[in-house]
Amino acid sequence: MTTTAAIIVAAGRGTRARGAGEVPKQYQQLAGEPVLAYSARLFTGHPQIAVTVVVYNPEDAALYEQATAGFRSRLAAPVNGGATRQESVRAGLEALAAAGTSPDHVLIHDAARPFSTAPLVSDLIAALAEWPGAIAAEPVSDTLKRASGDGTITRTVDREGLWRAQTPQAFRFADILAAHRRAASEGRTDFTDDAGLAEWVGLPVKLVCSGTQNMKLTTPSDLVLAERLLASQSSAFEPRHGTGFDVHRFAPGDHVWLCGVAIPHTQRLEGHSDADVGLHALTDALLGAIGDGDIGQHFPPSDERWRGAASRIFLEDAADRVRKRGGRIVNVDVTFLCEAPKIGPHRTAMRAAVGEALGIGPERVGIKATTMEGLGFIGRGEGIAAMASASVLLPA
Repeated sequence: MTTTAAIIVAAGRGTRARGAGEVPKQYQQLAGEPVLAYSARLFTGHPQIAVTVVVYNPEDAALYEQATAGFRSRLAAPVNGGATRQESVRAGLEALAAAGTSPDHVLIHDAARPFSTAPLVSDLIAALAEWPGAIAAEPVSDTLKRASGDGTITRTVDREGLWRAQTPQAFRFADILAAHRRAASEGRTDFTDDAGLAEWVGLPVKLVCSGTQNMKLTTPSDLVLAERLLASQSSAFEPRHGTGFDVHRFAPGDHVWLCGVAIPHTQRLEGHSDADVGLHALTDALLGAIGDGDIGQHFPPSDERWRGAASRIFLEDAADRVRKRGGRIVNVDVTFLCEAPKIGPHRTAMRAAVGEALGIGPERVGIKATTMEGLGFIGRGEGIAAMASASVLLPA
């Protein structure tokens, strides 16, 4: 089976796009999310990508942790970048090779391009069946002028056959790794993209039309334009909302699982899986938002595969179902109904665990709790219930 990896290049300092805040462009906010999060979501959620690695500047470790909080479980450990983009890409390639299971194909993508799409990734991978390399590109439509040093036109350049090279750029892994190693051994550090390096070693590269929105964020005005673009795209999506409810009784034990966090307690929750009542309710909320049945339909308690299973598996499956429909999880909210244990001390850990499972930031996860004032089976301390809601955007 052919395997494909993705490298997201995020080690640059992006000085032209940095304002007074001095935050590199890949970590600046775009519609409430760091720019890097868009690429991380694209590749970690794509069914044909087996592993995704981010090449970063370790000075930005805190920014990286924040930007990738929702994708950590599906990202390989980050790789330290080099002084140039070329060196950073080679570092990513060498890290994949050092893992011992080199992929057959690799896609190399600049974090500053947040609008690449899953269909484009699929088209690039498909092109590798015939070509050693394939890159996202757009035909040049403007009239081109060559200028002298003083800024006056010297001649008009024929635009026939000219394309703007973009990313992702896809290659057969062994070929592009060998090309990078050769360039390094010969002291060549002047390549501005991997297609140029492939051309240097004689690898044919196929151009794959990317459409008009695969823009690169370079200047502060680009960020403003990107915000407007996202706002205009919102009309192509419709909001969906789902709710979920679950309850589990207590049984003898010493801890409970709640929203992916093991909490010491005098009892455990009884169930076929780990009985994480919060994640069960939230899984049903997501499935309800996309009209795709319920947790029992996809993970029936009669199936021994799920005995004692971590409920995070169920939640990640629901999130994948949203992504496969071209959707995006906007926010989720869980309310526990219990007398004990206390939820407050564990709220931060729960938000982080849920966000990581869903591929969203913890700021999009709500965790609350209330008692039943001593009423009913919950008030008597016989079990815990959870209510959940989820909001997603699906293509209209």
